[in-house]
Amino acid sequence: MALTRRQHEVYEFIKQFIEQKGYSPSLEEICAHFGLSSVATVHKHVQHLVEKGLLRKGWNRSRSVEPLPEVAAGGAAAVELPLLGTVAAGALHEAIEQTGEAVIVPREMVGRAESYVLQVRGDSMIDDHIQDGDYVVVERRDEARNGETVVALVRGAEATLKKFYRRGARVVLEPANRALRPIEVPAQDVQIRGVVRGLLRQY
Repeated sequence: MALTRRQHEVYEFIKQFIEQKGYSPSLEEICAHFGLSSVATVHKHVQHLVEKGLLRKGWNRSRSVEPLPEVAAGGAAAVELPLLGTVAAGALHEAIEQTGEAVIVPREMVGRAESYVLQVRGDSMIDDHIQDGDYVVVERRDEARNGETVVALVRGAEATLKKFYRRGARVVLEPANRALRPIEVPAQDVQIRGVVRGLLRQY
């Protein structure tokens, strides 16, 4: 699930507050901790966390914000990764950039290498069940094996999500959509930025 940096900070503060004091912080206490001038801003962050399934809130009590038990119990099985923007699953797109947001992903999707998350734009990988709006967990690597789904940078500026195939001195970046044509370029024009290890989808 995608969280802004502030949403993640609010979530972590609530968890730590409950661990230390045994009860939930009020919206005013959250507001004071982050030096915010409006309780309405805190309420918005909390509501987003409720909608994303990380918190629950009892509307008839003032101190009722708390992590869902299944989320709290499974915290060790999840990690936070940076969301580095979007990647085109279709036509080539501008290079990925840091967004300042984070995504919480299952630990089993993350290997030993540095990893990050990208949001998919386009439909070129739909036959592999990667749809527009999905999030892919990417292991940062500069090499790939034939058949792996990669984030590739073409000619130093254009990023794309495709299946990788090396054909001698050329590279074929193949879509998983029979309506689209592969991208074939000289191998020196392609930089592998990572290999896809997992898929996240929000409903």
